[in-house]
Amino acid sequence: MLPKVAILRGERAHETVERAVILSGGVDHLRNSPVLIKVNFICTETWDTGATTDPLLVEALIKIIREATDDIKVVESDANMTNADKASRATGMLEMCRRNDVPFVNLIKERERVKLRPPEPLALKSIEVPKIVAEGKIVDAAKLKTHSTTGVTLGMKNLFGLLPKKWKFRYHRKGISKVIVDICSVISPSLVVIDGFMGMEGQGPVGGKPVKMDLVIAGRALVETDIVATRVMGFDPGEIDHIRLALDRGLGGIEYDVVGNRVDEVSRKFEAP
Repeated sequence: MLPKVAILRGERAHETVERAVILSGGVDHLRNSPVLIKVNFICTETWDTGATTDPLLVEALIKIIREATDDIKVVESDANMTNADKASRATGMLEMCRRNDVPFVNLIKERERVKLRPPEPLALKSIEVPKIVAEGKIVDAAKLKTHSTTGVTLGMKNLFGLLPKKWKFRYHRKGISKVIVDICSVISPSLVVIDGFMGMEGQGPVGGKPVKMDLVIAGRALVETDIVATRVMGFDPGEIDHIRLALDRGLGGIEYDVVGNRVDEVSRKFEAP
């Protein structure tokens, strides 16, 4: 059976997120498991700029995932440009978490850590992550936006933020696309939900222009979901280095089943970075 990727155009509402997740296969595979919802906080800008994950989308995910488990955390780590705790407050994510009785965890503060070893490393022989990341199931709540270094930042790139290091420029020197693929070879999210209510084009991931897309893209297959989202943005997935390298490593494939809306119904040519 081909991996299923759901594309759903709809208003910015819980129902749109829920329908996309159900179309992608639902959440029964998360039953009775600890779940970490990994958001994108590259900065402290709010969701309407297209830079950060929309708290409304995450709140919808919490409500859906609670059908399978009560053990839910929203997570992010500090980045070069921002503090995750500060971003959680500025974006409204922390208030949403408190309203729903779900903890927000800055992964950089997690002291229990484990080392994961990519089977065929491109840049990193080992990857240190918090123990809760290694033991939990990841719901990858990514953004539909461009990136000045990697072309796009979607589900695969969002996993880069699981590394509990603030100064991540060191990884760029090793070849950021190779680092992303190494991470994806040892961490496979159980569900990818790409927030396309408001995307970003041009000089992403922070300095680009917001693009109102009214979309949610969801799937259980990481690489295939990113391929579909890249096509929605009007780019060739084969020209995105980390996607091409992931395909070369057998982490995904070019065949998948798109459900919901078709790519050509919702696609828009994003301005390249």
